[in-house]
Amino acid sequence: MSESSDARVRRAEALERAQAAQSRQAEALVAQFVDDANAAGIEPTDLSARSYDGKTRYRTNVRGWYLKRDRAIGVGTDGKFYILSAPKSLKGRFSGVTLEPSPPPLEVGKGGRDGESMPMADALAKRLAGGTTWGQQ
Repeated sequence: MSESSDARVRRAEALERAQAAQSRQAEALVAQFVDDANAAGIEPTDLSARSYDGKTRYRTNVRGWYLKRDRAIGVGTDGKFYILSAPKSLKGRFSGVTLEPSPPPLEVGKGGRDGESMPMADALAKRLAGGTTWGQQ
């Protein structure tokens, strides 16, 4: 027995509402992180993005903090969440790339190939605990 079209639409709408609610929760966590990082004196840095094939890094329009040591995601000083990847671009090699913020997830890395997923709150707390020397090892 196949599911009715109305039931599929209702399920899709419910999923969208749940994802939007989770993003709002994560946005609040990210905003708090920016306040906490500034209060702790953790200086932001110019974030770079990796090409989709992983072979090239590009300058971006975003200043903030990396959340993972592989520099795949970050938080901007604007309180937004960024996925730090971009399509391969010759122009980008010279002039950089412009990134748009993404809706933040409550679970960082969920569904990724590396198996390194963790709650957003934990990722932000680890970054704060790393202080000013995080990523300099």
